[in-house]
Amino acid sequence: MKDLKQILRNECYAKDLEQRKIWYSPAVEAYNQVRPRYPQALIDQVVAIAQLSARSQILEVGCGPGTATAGFAALGCPMICLEPNPDFVRLAEQNCQPYPNVEIQNCAFEEWALTPGKFDAVLAASSFHWISPEIGYPKAAAALRPEGHLILLWNKELQPRYEVYQQLSQVYETHAPSLMRTYEDSAAQTAILNQLGEMAIASGHFRNMVSGQLEVEVVYTIDQYLLLLNTYSPHLNLESQQKQHLFAGLQQVLERNGNTVELSYVSAFHIARPN
Repeated sequence: MKDLKQILRNECYAKDLEQRKIWYSPAVEAYNQVRPRYPQALIDQVVAIAQLSARSQILEVGCGPGTATAGFAALGCPMICLEPNPDFVRLAEQNCQPYPNVEIQNCAFEEWALTPGKFDAVLAASSFHWISPEIGYPKAAAALRPEGHLILLWNKELQPRYEVYQQLSQVYETHAPSLMRTYEDSAAQTAILNQLGEMAIASGHFRNMVSGQLEVEVVYTIDQYLLLLNTYSPHLNLESQQKQHLFAGLQQVLERNGNTVELSYVSAFHIARPN
């Protein structure tokens, strides 16, 4: 398996901070519409393990449009949610209107003024890999109370059935060979998730890692699936004409397989205590 830390460095946190702040701006509406939420059963496990309640104080790092926020805000606890992208902030404020206990701040975690030892949980939902480990882990640990928890949530990329993947791969090979990826079944996704958890412990700032995951199956329309692809970084970065040809080819393949796309992914958590 490739060195995940090197991949994340090259594709995520090595980018200039100002570039990272607006990376998803071309796809914020699509992100809000079609990125999968975190299963309530998974959130319930996290709440129980981290012993979160209405009295807890939560800091969320990179909340996006609030994809995971509502599941924790429903506890009634005060939440400060940091999001560097102003377009995501607008959506997060809309999505979190029912929760007056949620405060959205248009701020990158790297630039946030640390309040040491204040929070019962630092939460990051598919966002912590955008922050340099040399900054993210020590700052998160410093923000936590001694009995607090780092909570990392992950939704892996949605995978079509293998036979459909094989057909789509031929389109990628023709129009965007650089986007060709090995098929990730649940075992492969679990292996990647395990590496993400190990990085937190390897930082030297956390201990007592507890992990869990659920395998999720969903059905998207073809339009929803193509919209989803446009929220993934490799597709976002494509030149306009190349993207147009690629998506036209993908749509043809998908339409030959029916009106909908059966997808699966692993939704997971890592919970650790500060040293």
